[in-house]
Amino acid sequence: MQLQESGEMYLETILKLSELNPVVRSLDVANAMNFSKPSVSRAVGLLKDGGYLLMERDGSLILTDAGREIASKIYERHRLLTEYFVFLGVSPETAAEDACKIEHDISDESFEAIRRHAEKLGQRKFAKRI
Repeated sequence: MQLQESGEMYLETILKLSELNPVVRSLDVANAMNFSKPSVSRAVGLLKDGGYLLMERDGSLILTDAGREIASKIYERHRLLTEYFVFLGVSPETAAEDACKIEHDISDESFEAIRRHAEKLGQRKFAKRI
């Protein structure tokens, strides 16, 4: 099942929340993304059906290996692109917004070229996969 951008955003948000909190629930996702609880419930159902997410009896959301792989890939792209744009002189706010737009559509080839260039610059170690 090919995920759309919105599905990737949900997975990325769940990953980021899980780094901050031991338990992530649908309400946490709704608050973080500023979405309604029914919208999140629908997305969670689709992600569960797709094999990207599990829901425990207590309502906590757990990424499957497939879900974690996608979330990590998107989150890595977001972090590296944001840092790279800031390095180029873009404001942090605009860099984060632009990275969010690009992270879902950029090809693996182009992203790897940007990563190699960023690492060559040697300004700092750019994000590696989680």
